[in-house]
Amino acid sequence: MWEQANPIWTGIFAVGASTFLWRQARSIGAVWAWTTMALGIESMVWPIVTMIQIRMGGSQPTEEQMGTILNAVLFGLFSSVFWVTFAFGLFKRERERSAPSSPPSNRESTSARSPKKRRGR
Repeated sequence: MWEQANPIWTGIFAVGASTFLWRQARSIGAVWAWTTMALGIESMVWPIVTMIQIRMGGSQPTEEQMGTILNAVLFGLFSSVFWVTFAFGLFKRERERSAPSSPPSNRESTSARSPKKRRGR
């Protein structure tokens, strides 16, 4: 992919991604969450792009091209599930950190009371 990428478009993409992360992510955890989400989406797109490139190259794919497609689908699926799941976990963690903590419920406060003292004789 990098041989085919135009340096100008690569720079525009890098500036756009950096601007997005700078505006959306207020902590390092949020940066990690958005970055791993992008990796997951990229891993989902990789097999599709591979199939399109092979299909545009000719009529019927060869055995080697079919192996490339199979490799892209298997590893792309595994990678995308991993990265998206990891990203959702990081997003959940960030949401829990930013949410205000709730006061203890009545059950917790009653169990924390000390037992009554017995009167001595």
